[in-house]
Amino acid sequence: MPRLRLYWRLLRVAAVILLGLLLAAALGLGDHLALRTSLQRRQQLTRWFMVRLAAALPYRVRIIGQLPAQPMLWVANHVSWCDIPLLGMLRPLSFLAKAEVARWPVLGWLARQAGTLFIRRGAGDAAQINQQLANHLIQGRHLLIFPEGTSTDGSSVRTFHPRLLACAIEAGCAVQPVAIRYTRNGKPDTMAPFIGDDELPAHLRRLFVSDLAEVEIHLLAPIPVASLSRRALAEQAQRAIERALSGAAQEAAREAA
Repeated sequence: MPRLRLYWRLLRVAAVILLGLLLAAALGLGDHLALRTSLQRRQQLTRWFMVRLAAALPYRVRIIGQLPAQPMLWVANHVSWCDIPLLGMLRPLSFLAKAEVARWPVLGWLARQAGTLFIRRGAGDAAQINQQLANHLIQGRHLLIFPEGTSTDGSSVRTFHPRLLACAIEAGCAVQPVAIRYTRNGKPDTMAPFIGDDELPAHLRRLFVSDLAEVEIHLLAPIPVASLSRRALAEQAQRAIERALSGAAQEAAREAA
């Protein structure tokens, strides 16, 4: 039974990835023929793809809070590659990713076609990147970043990098903190984290052979940027996410008792 479950889930995800490749190929062909699709349309198509990819993952999703009506800079803690489809299904979003992702086979090409913005760590072009992100927000588009700069096991939140939030101040755009928490039978899910030297094939096998788990997505109160420095903004967003994760863990412990 576990083996059949694994094969069925892998087949579903492969079918969705194939669908994404066909969609991305169509966008690429349009670019080649000078029929370039607008970024707004690419965001909508990306969300359509993310909804289907999230549905193929072995998670029951619980959304807590209200989706922002106005375009904002979304900031979230980062646990797994699953964060991207689970958050990307909520709104037409653009993502900020490390430059290495652009070179990944298949997934990097999909990310480029979806309009993902890439940043080179330590490249010294922070001002240029910040202006690019600010322009994205000024044009009325949602943008999601993971300001920890890396993924964690979900037990804690690493320090947010203030420079990644500077674009919100530049654009005068509010920040939407998002706390994402994976659980399995009321306890932290050890299958979800994708960290360190973990290999994707091994991670997929562990994840897809297991029973359904839960993921909570907490959409917290937006933070206005007026009169805040980028460091103060990063600290406020980090504390809000830490409180949400801590509160959710305490609630789960009380229910288990």
